[in-house]
Amino acid sequence: MTTELRRLRNYIGGEFKDAADGRTTEVVNPATGEVYATAPLSGQADVDAAMAAAAAAFPGWRDTTPAERQKALLKIADAFEARADELVAAESENTGKPLGLTASEELPPMVDQIRFFAGAARLLEGRSAGEYMDGMTSIIRREPVGVCAQVAPWNYPMMMAVWKFAPAIAAGNTVVLKPSDTTPASTVLMAEIIDSVLPKGVFNVVCGDRETGKAMVEHSTPAMASITGSVRAGMQVAESASKDVKRVHLELGGKAPVVVFEDADIPKAVEDIAVAGYFNAGQDCTAATRVLVHESIHDEFVAALAKAAADTKTGAPDDEDVLYGPLNNPNQLGQVAGFIERLPAHAKVEAGGHRVGEKGYFYAPTVVSGLKQDDEIIQNEVFGPVITVQSFTDESQALEYANGVEFALASSVWTKDHGRAMRMSKNLDFGCVWINTHIPLVAEMPHGGFKKSGYGKDLSAYGFEDYTRIKHVMTSLDS
Repeated sequence: MTTELRRLRNYIGGEFKDAADGRTTEVVNPATGEVYATAPLSGQADVDAAMAAAAAAFPGWRDTTPAERQKALLKIADAFEARADELVAAESENTGKPLGLTASEELPPMVDQIRFFAGAARLLEGRSAGEYMDGMTSIIRREPVGVCAQVAPWNYPMMMAVWKFAPAIAAGNTVVLKPSDTTPASTVLMAEIIDSVLPKGVFNVVCGDRETGKAMVEHSTPAMASITGSVRAGMQVAESASKDVKRVHLELGGKAPVVVFEDADIPKAVEDIAVAGYFNAGQDCTAATRVLVHESIHDEFVAALAKAAADTKTGAPDDEDVLYGPLNNPNQLGQVAGFIERLPAHAKVEAGGHRVGEKGYFYAPTVVSGLKQDDEIIQNEVFGPVITVQSFTDESQALEYANGVEFALASSVWTKDHGRAMRMSKNLDFGCVWINTHIPLVAEMPHGGFKKSGYGKDLSAYGFEDYTRIKHVMTSLDS
């Protein structure tokens, strides 16, 4: 007896549709390695249709009042909350994430973020109107940019979709959103929920692969392209968008340094860093994966972290004792395993370092010590449940090591010395610095990096403003 596969569809102009040419891709549950659904493999015709729908809807949505946009987003948040169990189930089946943690750690912030942007819709700011030249009054208008082409990643498909569409729609834009080809299920469900709230064409979902995303970014209709993904993908988007001078918003890779000084609370640091490093199988650009420890506490810290890793469990989504589920796909499993297989002779695997089971794409919580600054695993993003540990001698060397990578998204400092914490937060070249904690996010504060981690901000009023353009209007008082 064969089980019929679920059939996911694009959402274009308020209608659910297959790809115009009928092509599909298989969607796999990474906890089992089994195919459970098909999704459209959208081509140029599908992208054209979605862009046309978004463009047609834009004038009407642009001209709605902030209060109307706020009301719509609040309805979406309420609807997501009411159907939380369905969203969590779809996200878990598509990613292998633990059901309980997805329900408690992802769904509530996601709903809160939608509500934040609903409020932000009514709080756009600009310079005071006034007479900056005799006989002339100047006014600043903040306007939506237009149609936004958005590409979401596979590590947090549901939440990252919210980070894309909520600020864009709050500002009066229309959206064409592409989920990752490996994780379209929860985004398609979102479209089903949103369908009863937004006018047709304001929110569109196009499923597909890298070529689909390329077609979206290169399309002449969008005024802005936004992507969360790899550095390589971000560079390609920036290059493509430059051909017609689109705005670009890039949230790319990370290699977060976690700097632990000799006066840190070691048990608390170890416990929090293990959670921040292994949550979501380490598939997080801000994950606490690159630990720098003062030489005087190095051995004690490594031993404690190795024990924490050994006590951390990965497994099936319905197991309430697991911290994380599988890696997203077999290629990602191979990438993580490859970093461990290529470790230099001076490195030591203190815990883990191997696949867990033969079914699904699970990898053990891993700790690697004895590493040097120029080692591959220090310089490149693993994006898996692997925490590396290096030793440093003083504050200057800690900063040198911390800043000595091409990524600059997030970082943390662990110390009881307030002055040192302030110096480090000033000199760490990262978009976020946490002190004696790592990974909490709030809707009111910006998320985004420097260097090869990209540019533009998610969340906060800064992220909202990224989806607006500024117009100066000057009028003569004599007319």
